[in-house]
Amino acid sequence: MILETVRLRLRPVAMHDVDSLVELDSDPAVMRFVSGGMPTPREEIEDWVLPRAQAEHRAHRTGIWTAVDRTTSAFQGWFALRTPRHSNRSEVELSYRLRRDAWGRGLATEAAHALVTMSFQEIAADRVFASTMAMNTASRRVMEKVGMRLSAIRMSEDGVMFPTSGGEVEYELLRSHWETLTMRWSEPALRPWSPTVPAGWTHRHAGVPDLTA
Repeated sequence: MILETVRLRLRPVAMHDVDSLVELDSDPAVMRFVSGGMPTPREEIEDWVLPRAQAEHRAHRTGIWTAVDRTTSAFQGWFALRTPRHSNRSEVELSYRLRRDAWGRGLATEAAHALVTMSFQEIAADRVFASTMAMNTASRRVMEKVGMRLSAIRMSEDGVMFPTSGGEVEYELLRSHWETLTMRWSEPALRPWSPTVPAGWTHRHAGVPDLTA
């Protein structure tokens, strides 16, 4: 399934995306809150990341979507929905990773919103969740902008990889909350309410301001 937003085209990841994914994961700034800045080996992307994403897409219509600029077709990053293997709930996990030169432009929020909408409308999920390091404020803002709420805080037991990370946070958006956020009222607009003033009120109480003003 191909998704389009105002500025991005999201298509299921393919083997010809390997070079772009390797380059993305080679940027220490991009990987700071993922692996402490360490790059992902090409072999891991080829032999595990892509096959798993493609299997997810076939089985659950989830997986990884490559994000490219709609005008230039330039690679911007990826967005993913993963179906937890050991969960009894109808839920999906949202994640995303963008090139550094794509940061700060609202692209993550734009694409994440599209995947959240698809999760509830097409996949019929009851819950969408996402997690990141507590100090990753940029990623947390994206989660909040698409309507997610903080649902859990997990502290690292050893603090080996991220000794100053402050632990991991999880955000969630439930179907009931999403439906409330996206509800479109069909009833005709009600007349603005105004207080009823007894006849002659302003004449008998000349010193009291007009309550209907």
